[in-house]
Amino acid sequence: MRLDRAIDAYLRYVTIERGLSEHTVGAYRRDLDVYLEWLTEAGVDDTTAVTGAIISRFISDRSSIVPPPAATSLARLQSSVRGLHRFLVREGIESEDPTGRLRPPKMSQRLPKALTIDQVERLLAAPSAEEPIGIRDRALLELLYATGARVSEAVGLDVDDLAHGDVLRLRGKGSKERIVPIGSFARNAVDAYLTRVRPGLAAKGRASARLFLGARGAPLSRQSAWLVIRAAAGAAHITSEVSPHTLRHSFATHLLQGGADVRVVQELLGHASVATTQIYTHVSVDTLRDIYATSHPRAR
Repeated sequence: MRLDRAIDAYLRYVTIERGLSEHTVGAYRRDLDVYLEWLTEAGVDDTTAVTGAIISRFISDRSSIVPPPAATSLARLQSSVRGLHRFLVREGIESEDPTGRLRPPKMSQRLPKALTIDQVERLLAAPSAEEPIGIRDRALLELLYATGARVSEAVGLDVDDLAHGDVLRLRGKGSKERIVPIGSFARNAVDAYLTRVRPGLAAKGRASARLFLGARGAPLSRQSAWLVIRAAAGAAHITSEVSPHTLRHSFATHLLQGGADVRVVQELLGHASVATTQIYTHVSVDTLRDIYATSHPRAR
């Protein structure tokens, strides 16, 4: 099969049958476009002609570009290529998978960045409680921290997803749904937004079921939500980098520090594997220092 047709078929598969998000499919498409361009320049235009040696040479070439790609980017690239060729074997288009012996790059395990509880409280209090957009922003931030939702999950919420009182329905990766509790602080902030702000925003745009709306009444985008978080961090004088995932990291870290079971946190985060959740079980350096200073007889 021609490589361009194979890639199109694979992207249709991950979109329709696996239900991957537009963001994830877009990342696969960019990676496979790079792969296709490299293979074309190498004179390879058919899936049957792709061998393990060719793929290894491709990965080696991508690893040696200047500036070198991050290990995470290279790992994602390999994952995209591996997924394509496994799909071709599964569909009976090819008989062998040339990525069978491909090994992912070694990556140092980075601990997720989490805010302290004091920093979170300052962040949540940063948006104005008197301005309509501030009320919306506070509701968004409270909800992100209360539920550990990904920012894409939060902006994808419909008003009906809040219909169950103290729980919330989230749609995660692969369109998998999960139910998570929503605390009183977040619920009160969202209720204030729904009664005082959302009707006015909705009147400015076309009818939308989305919970969070922009200033012109359109559904709030992921990029706009990122700007909300960035602005709140600036107003709260938080000097460390704060990203949309920071509140999710903080949610998980604070739950585990408070004694929550790792498997419960796994369910709340929507992780397929508990191993993903376990990276949050680290003990902070400050905690280690405090325990050492108070427990070791010759620490002082």
